Amino acid sequence: MTSVFLSLSALLTASVLAAPMAGAAPRTDGPAPVPSGWAAVDGAALERLAGAAGASQAPLAAGRTTSATAAEPELLALRSARNEKFVATEATYPAPNTGVLRARSAEVGGGWEGFAFEWDEPSATYALKSLANDRYVAVEKNYTGSAQNVLRARSASVGGWERFYLFYNEELDRYALQSTLNGLFVAMENSYTGSLQYALRARSTAITGSWEEFSLYGIGA
Repeated sequence: MTSVFLSLSALLTASVLAAPMAGAAPRTDGPAPVPSGWAAVDGAALERLAGAAGASQAPLAAGRTTSATAAEPELLALRSARNEKFVATEATYPAPNTGVLRARSAEVGGGWEGFAFEWDEPSATYALKSLANDRYVAVEKNYTGSAQNVLRARSASVGGWERFYLFYNEELDRYALQSTLNGLFVAMENSYTGSLQYALRARSTAITGSWEEFSLYGIGA
């Protein structure tokens, strides 16, 4: 059955903190610096957003903080603001690119475009598990050339390579991901050609525009 997906609209109105310059490396002793104009999204906030489908939900109150951990991972699809395509896991790509993430699908057709966002309270980060191959998304820091820092669903467990901060911009109604491994924001490589065209890479020092911006959609049967 074709998945039904619902946009996570601008329900998040938490205060945007005065913060260091976007792109600063994440701290190891606390949350990452919040980019100017963006707000950090914790597990409780994302749970509220994803659960807004079909119900009237009040906005998250300005300045409110939450500490609850989401009971279950949120099942979401990501759509690139740059090319308006949904991100898919290339589970059938040959090694070493098996599981590379690419913004190439016109619609959410199944598990290839689905990800479980697993919130971790102590680190204030998310791990993304692909529904296509049941593997966690890692940043391939040791890759070289145009594939360096590519996102790939290949890990059976979660460590620093698999953790991301999630930010939301209310004015744009868009989201951004920042890798904890290298402190860089995830971008969609719209100008690439070949098998890595539209690949996602953690390579930007700041959120500069649509290359680093995504929409999130709740998915269900």
